[in-house]
Parts: sequence; C-alpha cells; structure tokens
Amino acid sequence: MLAQRTLKSITHAVGLGVHSGQKVELTLKPAPPDSGIVFRRVDLPVPVDIPVSVMSVSDTRMATTISPGGLAGQPTVQTIEHLLSACAGLGLDNLVIDISGEEVPVLDGSAASFVYLLQSAGIVTQDAPKRFLRVKKTVEVREGEGATLKWARLEPYHGYKLSFQIEFNHPAVDETGQQVVFDFSQGQYKRDIARARTFGFTKDVEMMRARGLGLGGSMDNVIVVDDSRVLNAEGLRYGDEFAKHKILDAIGDLHVLGQPLLAAYSAYRSGHALNNKLLRKLLADPGAYETVTFDDASQAPRGFAELVPAW
Repeated sequence: MLAQRTLKSITHAVGLGVHSGQKVELTLKPAPPDSGIVFRRVDLPVPVDIPVSVMSVSDTRMATTISPGGLAGQPTVQTIEHLLSACAGLGLDNLVIDISGEEVPVLDGSAASFVYLLQSAGIVTQDAPKRFLRVKKTVEVREGEGATLKWARLEPYHGYKLSFQIEFNHPAVDETGQQVVFDFSQGQYKRDIARARTFGFTKDVEMMRARGLGLGGSMDNVIVVDDSRVLNAEGLRYGDEFAKHKILDAIGDLHVLGQPLLAAYSAYRSGHALNNKLLRKLLADPGAYETVTFDDASQAPRGFAELVPAW
C-alpha cells in the first residue's frame, strides 16, 4: 500500500512575515491519517483551526490566504504557499501547524527552510492509503487577451508534472530561463525547485508598502530587481530562478486541494488567483476527477512511493 505521511516529531520555526513584517512562530506537529493539513491560530483568545482546502482560500492578492470556510471577517493565515509547496514536495498528507500570528514566516524566501525543518522532524508513513486526486479530463481557465493574456490548465497524466512560462518584459528577468518543466517522477524537488526565492521589483516597493504589504521583505528573503539588474550581491541560485519560483508557488497553491495531484499542470503568467480558480473549476465538474489509492505501491507513478532522503 502507498501510505499517507506525517511528521515523526514536533519542530519549530520563528521568522518575519514578508508582508506584515511581524515576528511569527510556527510549531509543526504530527497529525492523524485523513486529517489533512490544518493551521491553528494559537495567538487568539480561543484558538481557531483553519483546515487547508480549496474553498478555505479567501484572498489571493500577492499570496494565498485562508480563513475558516473562506469567509471574510474570520481569522486568516496568509502566505501559506511556500510551506504547502514543501509539504507537497515531501509527500506530507497530515500536519497540524500552530501559528502565533496571521502570516507564515518567509524565512529565506524559498521553500528550502521548510523542507529542512520538515525533514529534520522526520517523516513517517501511516496506516492509511494515500489518496490522490486524478484528473480525468482537461480543465482550463483563461483571462485577458493579447499582452494581458494569462492561463492555467490541468490535463490527465499518470504522475505529476508542472510547466510554467513567465513573461515580465524586464531585462534582468528576460536574460534568465523563461520556462521551466518539472516532473516529480524525474526531478528532485528539494534540489531543483525548493531553493527558488520570491522576487520583487524596486518600482513596486512604495506602492506595496502604502498598502501595508512587503513590510518584512529584504535582500535576505527576496530577490530584489531594479530597472535593469538583480541587486542581491550573491546573484541568483538558479539560472531560471524566477520561473522556478513560479513553479514552487504553483505547487503550493495546488496543494490546497488536500490531496496530491495526478495531473499535468501548465501555465502562462498565472498566479495565486488563477491557480485557485483552476482548482474551483476542476472541483465543480465531478466528471473531471476521481480519488484513487494504490494498494500496490509499485503501481503508483514513479517517484511517489519513496520517502525523500534526509538532507
């Protein structure tokens, strides 16, 4: 049986929210089979549980934000995509995340620190089958046209493959790789994707901070780009780091399904909002997907059965 996974022990992290600038503490804990990933706001007078699901997504401006039932006016947890991306990359199904504020800390701006934390706690299999959501027919969402066109698509595929193309018309970005394809059956998430950092443009800083965003951003956790070049002294971690970070984000955005996907995802200039619209359109058509398990782990797509080796 290809089994569900959770943590072996408890682990902690402390850092700043990239948008709020507030210090936040995370405590990541094992959880029972079929419980999924649940954030718990422990800073409130009465702690509030927010299970991760497509319908719990309440805001997608600049990051993915969840609230109970996706309702406005309820407690939120913001910027969940990097941590969820790490969970997807390591095949984690069940996890309780106690959080002392409303935004997941950005740490180094990538998913690598979360991968390290989760692997340091240890990952164990559970006595329950891993439940995949298998896409049975193509689902697509599109917005805009011409220069404003963006789209995202899910297609049937025996495995999990992502393809993302960016287009920023910016000299520093244009000289890097514009398209990335990552297949979980062939690549290594923590080597190929996890270290890609979020990025921002100096021309947007004043606008973002006027809206109360980007208050915790710095060159320690963001690739900063001016009108012509990357300002970080160490440069880029990958030759296509911008496009790889968009793949990293997409993996996290799609993991709000609560189940690992068996699908091929492809996108052009997509973001958090369009990724969530894609999942909602998928779930709105019961004929477009099914839940599957693998009693014989050897029948699962290559790369899903093995526990990811420790660092």
